[in-house]
Amino acid sequence: MNAQNQSNYEGIYSISTDNYTNADSKDWFTDMFADFDPQNTTDGSYRGTMAKIKATELQYQAVFEQKLVEANNNLKRERIKVSIKQTGNSLQLRATLPLKPGDSNLGKAKKQYDLSLGIPANLEGLKTAIEESYELGKLIARHTFQWNEKYLGIRNKEKQEVKTIGELLDNFDEKYYQTRQKTITSENTFSNYISVIKRNFDLTILATKENFEEVINSVNGNKKNELIAVSSVLIKTFNLGFQLDVKREQVIPAYREIPDDEKIISSFYLFEKFALKRKNTNISDEIDTWEMWRWVYGMLATYGLRPRELFVQPDINWWMSPQNIDHTWKVNKNTKTGYREVIPFVTEWVELFDLKNPKPLNILARKVEKIASVQNINWMRRDISRWFRKVGIEFQPYDLRHACAIRAHLQGIAIKAAADNLGHTVDEHTKTYQRWFGIENRKKAFGEVISQRSLIELQKNEILALRMENEKLRFEVEKFKFSAAENL
Repeated sequence: MNAQNQSNYEGIYSISTDNYTNADSKDWFTDMFADFDPQNTTDGSYRGTMAKIKATELQYQAVFEQKLVEANNNLKRERIKVSIKQTGNSLQLRATLPLKPGDSNLGKAKKQYDLSLGIPANLEGLKTAIEESYELGKLIARHTFQWNEKYLGIRNKEKQEVKTIGELLDNFDEKYYQTRQKTITSENTFSNYISVIKRNFDLTILATKENFEEVINSVNGNKKNELIAVSSVLIKTFNLGFQLDVKREQVIPAYREIPDDEKIISSFYLFEKFALKRKNTNISDEIDTWEMWRWVYGMLATYGLRPRELFVQPDINWWMSPQNIDHTWKVNKNTKTGYREVIPFVTEWVELFDLKNPKPLNILARKVEKIASVQNINWMRRDISRWFRKVGIEFQPYDLRHACAIRAHLQGIAIKAAADNLGHTVDEHTKTYQRWFGIENRKKAFGEVISQRSLIELQKNEILALRMENEKLRFEVEKFKFSAAENL
């Protein structure tokens, strides 16, 4: 290569790599989910969550494949004699190179090779592959390429060193969001992953298959299933090269008595009773906020909401709007199952529980303004349970949601309509009211059916009696007509 061509080539190389590393790479990560809104699964179950994760992964893969095509087009346009190809979970550089030591090609001095440099097939890896392509292209253009450990695929021992779980956690955040959209929901999920790992694993142990399985097999039930799920995410995120040989356990939840409407209404008044007892205290928390937590209780009871759905960017303006004649609550799109508009399961409770009172809503608005992270939302969610215990409520916040599922069934609301209102699938809805239905609700359901049948039988008997009476009267009329004719 003459000096002029070499100078031109190096100018192209400099401009291209600068553009990729300083501009394009940033745009890839900030814009890949810009127009992406995964389809609302209306399912907060494990299956629904996995469907949403799958949709996000497919979006990521589509962007990755597009960027891979763009990268190869740029390399071709700039006459770089290297291309990038994906093989499984890795990226390789394809180029025609001098024969590898010990190789032959029917007397030819060159051959096409696919170079494996240990580059993962993700957007971060594609950035590296682009840089390596220009570097290799420079060596080819200068006729200075030589086979060394790097291009022969002989890995440095340091690169093969297994890291500890704690060392993986140091970069978990960065790696995790390379392939995922960063939202309130995903941040909450990630926060839970970190919490589970720190609670259950010794962060100084090596991240090996054996160590993961030993910890997972030391527990049972839901805890084991949780560890399997979280560990699998960590293994996949860092491409550790193995899969866990453990199985999820089938867990049957313990029976819970879901409160009936009478108990739900009576428990609502425990908040005010508690406040009156504590009226003379100096604890501002109880004095200033009990009305907001009572409002939260009323909303959970009336709408069957997940607690988080009241705190993530609540649309208070719509809630208080005169146009909101159906008293619907708008759940924000950044919650577990996305946006939905919820209809009250018991319309009368909107007034009974004074849910349009501006005072608790003003307190809610002030608290929501202070939310700076997912952790703040989790604290508020835990505060609901704390307040239930504080005022003496004998059931859990989520029991109010289960009560709505059961109530909808007893009311005869179509399963699909009730499920959509609660924000989960028909299957999940059916499981909920079947699991927690209880003997009293079964008696009520049977009683209503029997009562309806009795009413129908009564109506049938009344109709039959009326028909017989009508027939008797008709006979009397005919008899009268016959008698009158004879007298003539």
